[in-house]
Amino acid sequence: MNPVLPHPLTVAATTTDDPAPSPCINVCVMDAATGWCTGCFRTIDEIARWSNTANPTKWGVLQDLEARETQFFNASK
Repeated sequence: MNPVLPHPLTVAATTTDDPAPSPCINVCVMDAATGWCTGCFRTIDEIARWSNTANPTKWGVLQDLEARETQFFNASK
């Protein structure tokens, strides 16, 4: 069973100069089919390296998460 988020993950438009927030919502369950956390939609490598990742790279990951979330929930229908 896939957990359902209380609200869709969205990333506000900003510049890569702003500190990138962690997308973690404390739902830490990895999906075997996608390799993504079903809470934040990051890979295990992205999660493990988050604190040491450069801010522009974090923003790049954040921009990918909304598409991953959409893909994940569309596949589970």
